[in-house]
Amino acid sequence: MEERLYKKLESYGRSDFYPFHMPGHKRNPLAVDGDFPVERDITEINGFDNLHHAEDLLKRAQEDVARLYGVPESFYSINGSSGAILAAVSAAVGKGGQILIARNCHKAVYHAIYLRDLGATYIYPHEDPRLGINGGISPSRVEMYLAENPEIEAVLITSPTYDGIVSDVARIAEVVHNHGIPLIVDEAHGAHFHFSDYFPVSAAELGADVVINSVHKTLPCLTQTGVIHLCSDRVSREKLIRFLGIYQSSSPSYVLMSSIDACMDKLEREGDEMFRVFTENLEKARERLGKCKYIRLVTPQACECQRVFDFDRSKILLSTVNSSLNGRQLHQILREEFHLEMEMEAENYVLALAAVGDTEEGFRRLCEAVEEIDRRESLKYREEPVEKEPLKNGKMKQMMRISEAMDAENERYPLDECIGRTSAEFAYLYPPGIPLIVPGEQISGHFVKNVRRYLEQGFEVQGLSDQTSETVCVVRNEM
Repeated sequence: MEERLYKKLESYGRSDFYPFHMPGHKRNPLAVDGDFPVERDITEINGFDNLHHAEDLLKRAQEDVARLYGVPESFYSINGSSGAILAAVSAAVGKGGQILIARNCHKAVYHAIYLRDLGATYIYPHEDPRLGINGGISPSRVEMYLAENPEIEAVLITSPTYDGIVSDVARIAEVVHNHGIPLIVDEAHGAHFHFSDYFPVSAAELGADVVINSVHKTLPCLTQTGVIHLCSDRVSREKLIRFLGIYQSSSPSYVLMSSIDACMDKLEREGDEMFRVFTENLEKARERLGKCKYIRLVTPQACECQRVFDFDRSKILLSTVNSSLNGRQLHQILREEFHLEMEMEAENYVLALAAVGDTEEGFRRLCEAVEEIDRRESLKYREEPVEKEPLKNGKMKQMMRISEAMDAENERYPLDECIGRTSAEFAYLYPPGIPLIVPGEQISGHFVKNVRRYLEQGFEVQGLSDQTSETVCVVRNEM
């Protein structure tokens, strides 16, 4: 039986070896305040391998990930999906090159574009105007953009989105490969896909060349853990390893790495039963929540988004469009009154993220809370349905590369006076971390209106250097 990293760490922590090496707590619980796993927190000592030059224990642990997911090769990312995205983009596209990305990508994608001085072409997904949910990416539009921009070296999309929308990855991969370039899929929120037919098929099985999973998001693993799957030779293995070494700490946490190892071991031994119980409980909860009238469960059928190829049912979206509440208010009620912590609040919905670690009791509490709030809504007198103004983001105009805008001289302008200027900084709601505006894009009236709208409702707009969001840094003397 092969030696597992997490088991060896447990055993070593009980041994009489004394650490005249890092870290400074010296595996002594009395040296720290709080209950931390210091006994398992080591550095690269003999017998425990080195993530950046894996030859033994960590090499086998990463091979276990690849075998479990059915891919040629997998690597740990102890800087989460963010570090994996940085490495994937850097390996796939030469410095100063061109990339095609979905505009609803995570901010880490834009950071990679900045760091590598890339030119970016954006595909805008279709939107649900009532909820503000992004739809999928159209394969035909990918084909159109690639035909118009033959210099593009790679394509990157997010599937599933934070809200669970899945694109037609197989068809997109076919289109991309016809142009001789790789497809990178940010599947951070879909690490669980592979383990049950209840969920969509993983991009790693549909032709994507590089797939990134945040194993901590929906699998029983510690925060900040991720894996990156290399599924073809369209992206250089050597470059990917090089950039993983650049974007990750030279002292990766053995606690985090052992968490991935333990997670994969448990899924291999007990995954079928764990996911059977999880999906049964999840489906019962969805059926129950689907009966609510005012706090409505969002389904693919009820979503006005186009291009919804598939949907991740572990994302429980609770719409407030037909109620007197907004997403923030629903989130507050669920938290303050029912002690339920949601994953995300948006203007017109709340996202409850279900995962394999959820219990039957947890689902019961969520259903009872939403049913009670729905009952209260039914008692409210309504003269006529309240029509809420649709949320429109609008297509942003690119004026220059992200790197050009961020590195240019800038000046600060009041939010209401900066329309028409070029932004020198990001602005986004977090979560989900999708930029409202990207450096190098022209500030539009839609952007200003939406920022005002979010602020009025109590949402926090992040990224702007002015934390009040009353001013924006714009490119100086751009004319």
